[in-house]
Amino acid sequence: MKRLIISSVMALFCIAIYAQKDVTTFLGIPIDGFKSEMKQKLIAKGYSPKKFGNNEFLEGEFNGVDVRLYIGTNNNKVYRIMVCDANTRSEADIKTRFNRLVSQFENNKRYVSLEDYTLSEDEDISYEMAVHDKKYEAIFYQKVDTLFIKERVRNELLKTYSEEQLENSTEKITKEATNIAMRISMDLIFKKPVWFRICENYGEYYITIFYDNEYNHADGEDL
Repeated sequence: MKRLIISSVMALFCIAIYAQKDVTTFLGIPIDGFKSEMKQKLIAKGYSPKKFGNNEFLEGEFNGVDVRLYIGTNNNKVYRIMVCDANTRSEADIKTRFNRLVSQFENNKRYVSLEDYTLSEDEDISYEMAVHDKKYEAIFYQKVDTLFIKERVRNELLKTYSEEQLENSTEKITKEATNIAMRISMDLIFKKPVWFRICENYGEYYITIFYDNEYNHADGEDL
């Protein structure tokens, strides 16, 4: 009975994803661990390591576009995969690309968003970026692992109730489980952002996408 109740509650807020840990993933790879390990996993996906001066990156194709991948670390742990368009585009083309990405993320059931980022046809990107320093960004969040949430809810409930009480759940416990699930889901989902922005380079534009693991992100611990 307990399992049925908790499963029903979780279905309202999250979906299952295929990862060993509940962190942001890129092409199914958890953004975690050491840089050398991540590099090998990306090479196994078909990306080729490159070096230009002191800059190391990987080249390949992502979502139908030629890109360069950069691995970001904090305290030797991977916290970000940065995906940059390898080629620049005109203002009109970058607006189309931006809106297409927005649509793709909106229609992907593995993501949620809090607002609509679609750019209007009359948006003057070059003027707004140059004169008003406007940032064209969109942020989405990968949904949280159902099993991970279920375990967190169970642990929270066990602080108040016994295993036997959970097995014979009452309306009160069910309501409390719902509230706990909502709170935990909203807290954890912000740890899994995927966002992108329009970048400018001498009058041409490109998109950069960031897959971030906020658990590994710098939080002032080294200050």
